[in-house]
Amino acid sequence: MTEDKKIHMSDIYILGIESSCDDTSAAVLRNGVILSNVTASQEVHKAYGGVVPELASRAHQQNVVPVVDQAIKRAGITKEQLSAVAFTRGPGLMGSLLVGVSFAKGFARALGIPLIDVNHLQGHVMAHFIKENEEDTNVPPFPFVCLLVSGGNSQIVKVNAYNDMEVLGQTIDDAAGEAIDKCSKVMGLGYPGGPIIDKLARQGNPKAYQFSEPHIPGLDYSFSGLKTSFLYNLRKWVAEDADFVEHHKEDLAASLEFTVVNILMKKLRLAVKETGIKHVAVAGGVSANTGLRNAFHDYAKRYGWTVYIPKFSYTTDNAAMIACVGTFKYHDHDFASIDLPAYSKVTFK
Repeated sequence: MTEDKKIHMSDIYILGIESSCDDTSAAVLRNGVILSNVTASQEVHKAYGGVVPELASRAHQQNVVPVVDQAIKRAGITKEQLSAVAFTRGPGLMGSLLVGVSFAKGFARALGIPLIDVNHLQGHVMAHFIKENEEDTNVPPFPFVCLLVSGGNSQIVKVNAYNDMEVLGQTIDDAAGEAIDKCSKVMGLGYPGGPIIDKLARQGNPKAYQFSEPHIPGLDYSFSGLKTSFLYNLRKWVAEDADFVEHHKEDLAASLEFTVVNILMKKLRLAVKETGIKHVAVAGGVSANTGLRNAFHDYAKRYGWTVYIPKFSYTTDNAAMIACVGTFKYHDHDFASIDLPAYSKVTFK
């Protein structure tokens, strides 16, 4: 057997499938290196100002086959070369998850290859291990601390290994991204609020307005108080000046972002102090926020942290992170049975 043939035979191709919310995504990784990452986003929810679960699952049903087909084509392989199918099992919207889970089961069964279930939150954290090329070694060392912030989750996680994650603190009510989305909605700026607030905040004064910050013990978060404070203040200001939002939207956005980032970073710094771990990563949709990214660089300088910030394409829901965890689990022969159900509850288990 030639050397080339040996190398070729040992290549591990993992197809990742992600359908936990409103993005249908498929990706192919070869030995942990990304070959393709295809995502179909759903525009249908914009008109409703939030994700409508029933519409999301219908759109997933339309998207899943073409997205997987594109991912395999762009990877330059055939489906017969795949070693395993990794899929998001949960947490997420049950109707959305079921589309990806059912497709993955059928596809793996038809190809006679193993099935690998992946936790969505674990996927976000492990997005830091997606390799762009063979030489890509810029990954956090275990153990590291990760701030996981998205529209559905806000958690501080101690990552001991790819399959050993400990939640040090989490939101007791709303997620950070959800608070930003809701505040954007009450300002009449549209959905999703994250990118809109980010853009406006760059031109505003972050100290223009003060909103209430919660006092929650330990490392847990709360964002419902901030949301209420923002809403009540806005009502009062709009009653005095009907065009208040239009005249002050940049300052409102900057002050809101400043408050959210401040709440997140205070607890994160406390977690770093308590654990003594100075390798700190950020993950999830909100990690695309400019203010939060700047705060990470600032804290790195001030407190001697080594920070890890994902590429923009790996911040939001994507299948590359699912295939990445799938690669780790494949090496450990940690496969799923065909009768494994999806789950919607937020947990790392």
